[in-house]
Amino acid sequence: MLSGTGALAALLVGLLGGVHCAGMCGGIVALLGASLSGPHRHAMLAAYHGGRIASYTFIGALFGGLGERLVHGLGLPQAQAVLALAGGAFLVLLGLYLGGWWPVLARLERLGGRLVWRRLEPLGRRFLPPSGPGQAVLLGMVWGWLPCGLVYSVALWALAAGSALRGATLLLAFGLGTLPNLLLLGWAAVRMQGWFRRPGFRRLAGGLVIALGAVMLVRAATLLGRLG
Repeated sequence: MLSGTGALAALLVGLLGGVHCAGMCGGIVALLGASLSGPHRHAMLAAYHGGRIASYTFIGALFGGLGERLVHGLGLPQAQAVLALAGGAFLVLLGLYLGGWWPVLARLERLGGRLVWRRLEPLGRRFLPPSGPGQAVLLGMVWGWLPCGLVYSVALWALAAGSALRGATLLLAFGLGTLPNLLLLGWAAVRMQGWFRRPGFRRLAGGLVIALGAVMLVRAATLLGRLG
């Protein structure tokens, strides 16, 4: 089940993954910012990020709902704990990825690029540059499906959330966590990204996420033991 701690952890994953977020989405944000001018620039950027986070939230609801249906469909009291084990395992993989110890999730990104992104990317280009906030929202919604190991990991974590609402909350928190690094593109972001790129910080971020995954694994294993 998703708790406030889970939402906070997802927020931290989004924040600590700042380097990766800048690499995956920073280009489009910088391009979007450079193409905008006038009094509506900030509104357009807000619309873009709103659309992006809306897609994340939808993905969370989709996976949370799928996890709920799997639990009810299988009719097994252990199903929730098994899904929690899977979510914890992916958090550990995510921590290894963030810390630079094992880039295993890059394979998921390549797979997502082949299966999903090559079909959606031409649609996103139709909204560049956006002519108004509506197109900026649509652009953000398309870019929310960019193949990203962070998003995929948190989405799989949402399988164990227990419901579509909790899964949506998890991905919403993650999306909010990605905002600081992407909103601060420019002088502050250069300093921030330089800090995030330090090996020590990356290892700290990866270690924290691994610890979160380990806690989730222990809780799920304890629950399985009680049910067994």
